[in-house]
Amino acid sequence: MARFTIHPFRAYRRARHTGQLQASPPAVLTGSFLLLIMLGTALLLLPAAQARPISFFQAFFTAASSVTVTGLTVINLATDLTVLGQGIVLVLVQIGGIGFVTFAIVASLTLGKRLSLRYQALALEAFNQTSVARIGHTAATVIKFTLAIEAAAILVLTLWWWRNDSLAHAFPMAVFHAVSAFNNAGITLFSDSLERFVGDPVTTFVITGCIILGGIGFSVLADIYQKRAWQSLAYYTRIMLIATLVLNLSAWALFWLIESQNAATLGGMPLANQGLAAWTQVVGARTAGFASMDVSQLRDSTRFLLVILMFIGGGSLSTASGIKLGTFIILIAVVRAYVLQRKEIVLMHRRIAPEAVHKALALLMVSGSLVCVGVFLLSLLEHQPFMTILMEVMAAFSTTGLSPDLTHTLSLPGQMLLMVLMFVGRVGPLTLVYSLGTQQNSRVRYPEGTIQIG
Repeated sequence: MARFTIHPFRAYRRARHTGQLQASPPAVLTGSFLLLIMLGTALLLLPAAQARPISFFQAFFTAASSVTVTGLTVINLATDLTVLGQGIVLVLVQIGGIGFVTFAIVASLTLGKRLSLRYQALALEAFNQTSVARIGHTAATVIKFTLAIEAAAILVLTLWWWRNDSLAHAFPMAVFHAVSAFNNAGITLFSDSLERFVGDPVTTFVITGCIILGGIGFSVLADIYQKRAWQSLAYYTRIMLIATLVLNLSAWALFWLIESQNAATLGGMPLANQGLAAWTQVVGARTAGFASMDVSQLRDSTRFLLVILMFIGGGSLSTASGIKLGTFIILIAVVRAYVLQRKEIVLMHRRIAPEAVHKALALLMVSGSLVCVGVFLLSLLEHQPFMTILMEVMAAFSTTGLSPDLTHTLSLPGQMLLMVLMFVGRVGPLTLVYSLGTQQNSRVRYPEGTIQIG
């Protein structure tokens, strides 16, 4: 039986005696994100990065939102930052999206260095892998797919936007939004997010395509690229493809049905534009945060639908956050097995391991608890409607960034709470918990107890 004991200062005390910091891989990952945020803050405070003076906290919040690929902002990136400042944000998004450790591993392998056992453990934690032999291959795959997909999106968007704009402006805008979309950041330089493209099918499908590809998981993309036949695809790949298709299409139809009678959103658009706007909003709500309409004008039922999509998130080993689609699938399988009174949890003729079920349930409870605490605290700090508070908290925790235009109006304590939620949501609730504790084996065995349920 395993138990977890939290020792916050154990690593520090050991470091003072030995001169070496013995930190767990999750703790190193957490520290890496913190250091990257601090570095980004320092760079954004450079006079050359600012078109208008911004405070330390505004730079700190912007860096945290960029590294965690959330997209919530307290400044106007288009007017408050220079081209250099916007470039810094984009680099932070790219590193935060595909992973700080990915760059480190690829650089190490490129130089011909062997990964140490501790570095291997760090990589396994970051990539959610069990095979050390596949670390280098996975890291290289991440880089290749990222560059290929972003380059293709940049090319298409540049050529398409060039029709009505200069190449000198269309190209950097295409670069920024292609990278932001693939990394599921949802950060935009347009004042109305993507509302101006609501009737533009090329922009809509390029942006949403980048969001889906970045959020489905690199292992899925690699498997599709290598196998290219449905029957040859891995079990997890087929599950993810089916679940992504079903979830996106069903949410799209439901969103369109609810908002089609709302004159402030879809009701005032032509039929074709309604479909494009609803598709962009649903896909963006799951993992990115781009808005194709004024989110504050949505009905409460639609907002709650978007909250659910944000909570689910994307796939594992992707640029998306949330509890992950794989977790959601396992939870559905657990409920289905209980309703059908089956002892084993089976999904597509495969048995789900108990360890996966335990992790899914733990992640659900930890994530749900953090969201509830966040909603409670933000409700104490701010006087806003409950659904607006819930959507803002979920936008931060899921690192989706789909805000009802509330972030910049919050008090300083409210914005600091969002920063904590963004960081915890990106690092991962379970990873954050594990980074505070050390696992110890116990030889004690306890008698079985019975607790009534339901």
